[in-house]
Amino acid sequence: MATKIPPKPAQPKVRPSRPDDGESVVLERRTEKVKPPQMHMVLMLNDDYTPMEFVVVVIQEFFSKDRETATQIMLKIHLDGRAVCGVYSKDVAATKVDQVLEAARQAGHPLQCVSEPVE
Repeated sequence: MATKIPPKPAQPKVRPSRPDDGESVVLERRTEKVKPPQMHMVLMLNDDYTPMEFVVVVIQEFFSKDRETATQIMLKIHLDGRAVCGVYSKDVAATKVDQVLEAARQAGHPLQCVSEPVE
C-alpha cells in the first residue's frame, strides 16, 4: 500500500523571449528533390527441363498475370531464351526472384530467374 502521494514533476524552465537584436541568422529551407527508386526487371530464363505448364503457373501465381498473358510470356521465354515477367523496385524484385527459385526448387525444376536494373 502506498502511503505517500508521489511528488509532482518539476515544471520545465521557460526562457523569457528577447527582442531580436538583428544578429540572428535565419537559414533558408531548401526542398530536396528525391529521385524515385531505380526499378528492376525480373527475368525468367529458358531451360530444356522445366515444363511449360509449370512456368505458366509460376507466372500466374507470383506475377499476377492472367492465363493468356502468362502463356505469352512463357512462349517468349521459350523462343527468345528469356523474358521480362515484371518490373519492380529492387527489394520487391529480389523477393519475386527468391519466390520463383524456391517454388522451382521444391518442384524439382532447374528454372532460373534473375533481376536486372532497368536502364
